[in-house]
Amino acid sequence: MRNIKFYALIVALFIGNLFTSCNKALEVDNSAVYIEENEFDSHQSKSNIPLVNNRETISRNFDFLPSSTTKQIVKHQYYTLSYNESHEQAEWVAYELKKDYIKNSNFKRPFFIEDVKVKTGSADWRNYKNTIYDKGHLCPAGDMEFNLDAYNDTFFTSNISPQKRSFNNGVWNRLEQKVRYWAVKYDGIYVITGGVLDSSLTTIGREKVSVPEYFFKILLDDSGEELKMIGFLVPNAESNKPLYSFVVSVDHIEKLTGIDFFPKLNDNIENQLEKNNDYKNWSFN
Repeated sequence: MRNIKFYALIVALFIGNLFTSCNKALEVDNSAVYIEENEFDSHQSKSNIPLVNNRETISRNFDFLPSSTTKQIVKHQYYTLSYNESHEQAEWVAYELKKDYIKNSNFKRPFFIEDVKVKTGSADWRNYKNTIYDKGHLCPAGDMEFNLDAYNDTFFTSNISPQKRSFNNGVWNRLEQKVRYWAVKYDGIYVITGGVLDSSLTTIGREKVSVPEYFFKILLDDSGEELKMIGFLVPNAESNKPLYSFVVSVDHIEKLTGIDFFPKLNDNIENQLEKNNDYKNWSFN
């Protein structure tokens, strides 16, 4: 009888311990589920909050590259271009100019070289020799001084266009400096640049490189709660006029070039931005 009672006591203690252990295990598992559910709820609630930071929205969902009339798009590490073989230059060059790109590194200027990524072959720099025109950068070397490779990549001949020296060193240089100012002020901007190309243009060199009569520059700023856009159309000539006098609507530049500059942008937003030629939202101080 004593043995039976002893064994019964042992069994009871074992069952009690087992029950307690199970309860603790259940408490730990329930706690783990509770944490995971809280994390899931938190994630869900964040995803339902409308994004007001346009930079985040664009970087994930928006391809800001223009359309290409030639279907020859060339991508370099820090800029992209659409090459127009009949004019022997890019019809546009597009890139993001980030705030931390703006540096003054005083790199040694390399020689201009042909762009091996252009399937039809980019123009030889010798087309510019003994002419009155500079080899004018479309993506400025000054925008890419944060990195030596980025800087050197701006010296492909696919990234240049014939510019009068007084234009290149004057009003165009002023505009490029202002773009860098805005890149710092607005924490980065998107830039699209090119010459207005048509069949009536003067040409230079053996390869008949077209000389644009006008150059355009289009900027998109997404740093605020609302996007803003501005377009410039500048004659390829000396000028002391203030930069805001060259502001035009992006619609106007599209009609001149036949390029759709923001085809992936929501149509309603695109139409609203591109018809506007108001520069009051941009600081010209």
